[in-house]
Amino acid sequence: MSDEPGPNERRDVVIVGGGHNALVAGTYLARAGLGVTILERLEHVGGAAISADVFDGLDARLSRYSYLVSLMPEDLIADLGLGLELRSRDTASYTPYAGGGLLVETVAGEATEESFHVLTGSGDELAAWRQFYAEVATVAGAIAPTLLRPLPHIGDLRDQVDMAIWTDLVDEPIGTAIERRFAHDLIRGVVGTDALIGTFASLHDPTLVQNKCFLYHLIGNGTGEWRVPVGGMGAVTAELERVAREAGVDIRTNCEVDGIDARDTGVTVCGDGFVIDADWALSGVAPYALARLLSRPVPTKPSGSQFKINLLVSRLPRLKSGMDPAIAFAGTFHLGESMSQLEAAWAEAAGGALPDFASGELYCHTLTDRSILGSELAGTAAQTLTYFGLHTPYGVLPDEAAANQAYEQFLTAINTHLEEPIEPLILGVEHKTPAQIEEALAMPGGHIFHGDLQWPWLEEGETAPGPMERWGVSTGLPRVVMCGSGARRGGAVSGIAGHNAAHAILEGLPIMDRP
Repeated sequence: MSDEPGPNERRDVVIVGGGHNALVAGTYLARAGLGVTILERLEHVGGAAISADVFDGLDARLSRYSYLVSLMPEDLIADLGLGLELRSRDTASYTPYAGGGLLVETVAGEATEESFHVLTGSGDELAAWRQFYAEVATVAGAIAPTLLRPLPHIGDLRDQVDMAIWTDLVDEPIGTAIERRFAHDLIRGVVGTDALIGTFASLHDPTLVQNKCFLYHLIGNGTGEWRVPVGGMGAVTAELERVAREAGVDIRTNCEVDGIDARDTGVTVCGDGFVIDADWALSGVAPYALARLLSRPVPTKPSGSQFKINLLVSRLPRLKSGMDPAIAFAGTFHLGESMSQLEAAWAEAAGGALPDFASGELYCHTLTDRSILGSELAGTAAQTLTYFGLHTPYGVLPDEAAANQAYEQFLTAINTHLEEPIEPLILGVEHKTPAQIEEALAMPGGHIFHGDLQWPWLEEGETAPGPMERWGVSTGLPRVVMCGSGARRGGAVSGIAGHNAAHAILEGLPIMDRP
């Protein structure tokens, strides 16, 4: 535990919340010569990007909340000097169905071609798949280079790609494009699931919140590939904490902020036993939480929509399809995710009921990286499995009984495709509802993105009068800056919001005041 700050201290910058973006922002600002203090209410930094010993008596440090990395730019990793290893997976996804399974390799080869042909009886769906994702790649290639720069204008990006794919991803509900481009219900669902991770919506939602989610899942480093952090997500936070401390960032844990007084010329941040005056306050907490700290009108509380299950199994279960479990579970293993199932689950949850069946996906970290297991487990066949359930908003999982029901639904869903029940293989299990995530992380509504994602550009007619607007980190207050997932290009473990908040401040400093 670090020492609590004394009263009436003076710092250049105070960062509220010690998530991964706060560490990124703090590092850049401290390297520029500013005095930076990070205040974190928990006993550790990292927010949702942590690893933990989840199961008593079993030495396995799981990525407890977030688990894969895609959006973190390689340029950012290099610029910060992070010692990270992000490993690719040979399997992109596997979707079991009665009598077989759809295998999609990360680099599609003969196995992928055969798998599509067995499912559909022709090569038409695979050809449509390849064309669609080739077109998506052009959009990703246009957007990815802008994520560490001031916000581009929508027209500058739109002019770089074919109008048809722009319409599919940006102008019309993604469900419309999926139904027009693909004929098979299962393939439609495999495409559509990327629009729903962490987002509660129909694929036909007219607000297009699902389109934004889809875009963020496919633009990382221009490829959209999701990679495994060696050592678990905690290894990412550990490296970010290392470079922050080396830069001189003052990191204080067990320091909960009670309020922020924002003025045109500075801020005062206070909590139990401390008061800090600063030129700037950066917010790593959700906009809903920030409004409460500022005593401003509170926006609608966001609602998370995921049911997270962490499992440790003695070995991977055998599949009815005959597919090698080491291949099937290496990527994203889909359960109940045909398009019709996804839409049915959303409709039930939108009506206030827990869906009748589980819709979600599994992945196995330890097939790619066994370093998260202790020596006793590493030499065995033990594996970790992480499940991310969809369409389970805050309101339909109000208590432990509902959470247990959702867990039983997951067991039923996976056992449908197994030669053997999974229960005897389970060594340890925990699950996290949105309410449990809110309690653990003070993340309003358990929403992993801190609220709905936003387009990563300036819209038609939108202006950016100052650095905060240009970088997409404005709170509407001159000395309070958004640096977490609630920023314009927040969401996921990326460090982008932290980078952009720091650069907005540095750009906004008068020349005479720059370190």
